[in-house]
Amino acid sequence: MTIITTPHLNFDGDARAALDFYAAALGTEATAVTYGQMGASDDPAWADRIVFGQVESAHGVRVMAFDVWPGQPWDQGVNASYVYLHGDDADEVTAVWDGLSEGAEIRQPLAPSAWAPLAGQLRDRFGVIWALDVAPDTASGAPATDS
Repeated sequence: MTIITTPHLNFDGDARAALDFYAAALGTEATAVTYGQMGASDDPAWADRIVFGQVESAHGVRVMAFDVWPGQPWDQGVNASYVYLHGDDADEVTAVWDGLSEGAEIRQPLAPSAWAPLAGQLRDRFGVIWALDVAPDTASGAPATDS
């Protein structure tokens, strides 16, 4: 049996835009179901908000998101969580970094670090913090990058 961890991001009206942005950054399509489609709210103001959303890339990255339920409080908080992506291909990780970087606050540039051949952190334009790194080449015992 396998248990998969999936970050679930909560928004207050920005879920569709965030899912589309993440899908583009990860080279995939977003799945989104609205409160109206689900019949989850009678309030017309909520008809187009997302009650279920997910992005899943070919290389296994999955992020879920929705717009919090009507009447549910929402506060993004400060530094409450990260979405952490760890890969073994520098080109793949760099491509995701490049996609997420659009409109982002770069907290740590994607560059060699003490623990990885590439590591970086950014706060995307939706306020979500992403940490990315590339696994060291354990076969040679030295950090390695594709570039």
